[in-house]
Amino acid sequence: MAYLLTVLEPRGQRSERTPEQGREAYQRMLDFGAGLHKRGLLVASEALRSESEGFRLSMRDGERRVVDGPFTEAREMIGGFFLIDVGSREEALAIAAECPAAQWATIEVRETGTCYE
Repeated sequence: MAYLLTVLEPRGQRSERTPEQGREAYQRMLDFGAGLHKRGLLVASEALRSESEGFRLSMRDGERRVVDGPFTEAREMIGGFFLIDVGSREEALAIAAECPAAQWATIEVRETGTCYE
């Protein structure tokens, strides 16, 4: 079963770190991903740039609407993700608990599947 572990960071948290602290946190996440890969569990992973560099698109009545970040209505920002392939929900939760970001962010765990169930 595939599960997406989404890292939900508190907004502004990255700017509170020193560059050294930021590099250390990033390295911990790289090491976590490498460990998942070595165990044969990692399908894909990526870190995401700050929401201030993102944008949102919606289409309504054939018209495109683009909003540049940051997104003030959000309390959290998606900082990155790990797509894993494991045998059970419990295993996905155990892996989420191992994620270093669980110490400073929330890890949302969702099984992949159709959008109509």
